Amino acid sequence: MNPDQLMDNLIKELNAALKAMSKAKTVEEKVMHSQVVKNLTESLGVFLNLASNMMGDDFDDFYEND
Repeated sequence: MNPDQLMDNLIKELNAALKAMSKAKTVEEKVMHSQVVKNLTESLGVFLNLASNMMGDDFDDFYEND
C-alpha cells in the first residue's frame, strides 16, 4: 500500500474513533475508544517521525553542498 494512502486511512480511522469516543456513554466504551485512538496516534506517529527524519536528512545534505 502507498504510504500516503496508509497515512490518509489512519487519519480517517482516527477521526472516526474520536467521533465514536465523543458519543460513548459508559466509561467502558470511552476506555475502549481511547485505546483505539492511542493505537492509531502511535501508528501515525511512526510515519510522521519517519517523514521528519527523511526531511531532516535532505536539508542537511542540501546545506552541506553549499
